[in-house]
Amino acid sequence: MRADAARNASAIVEAAGELFAERGPDVPIDEVARRAGVGNATLYRHFPTRSDLLVAVYGGQVAELCRQADDDLFEWLDAFVVHVSTARGLARAITDNPDGRRSALFEEWHALITETAGRLLVGAQEAGEVRADIGARDLLVLLSAVTVASTDTTHARLLLRILREGLDH
Repeated sequence: MRADAARNASAIVEAAGELFAERGPDVPIDEVARRAGVGNATLYRHFPTRSDLLVAVYGGQVAELCRQADDDLFEWLDAFVVHVSTARGLARAITDNPDGRRSALFEEWHALITETAGRLLVGAQEAGEVRADIGARDLLVLLSAVTVASTDTTHARLLLRILREGLDH
């Protein structure tokens, strides 16, 4: 991809992410193009459908969440809870238009999240911060319960603190 095309695609994804966070995934596509500083034709050349744009934004957010994970399990869990709380509508919009590709993407994203959680969990266990009898799958099931039980970030963080106490020795 040419450098200018890559910049345009990046600007579109960034603008879409901002607008989706501000107003939800149904924001008009021409507003995304306007905020990105590109024409509608350029936007549609990169993302032929709204669904393609939703996938690019959400996938980028998941990748960034996992890429930014340092060695602190609990900081990452907090970032995960915030991500789920803020991206709930975006994820729902993607799943409302299921196809084989979407299912494969969610599996890919889940695998990335599982790998990140597992790596951080092992580090926390080796540091004596988390019980040794908890696996990555257990942690993600508990984390899913936190994010499903609360649509409010503040409440989800409270539940996460309770979860953290249960993970401690």
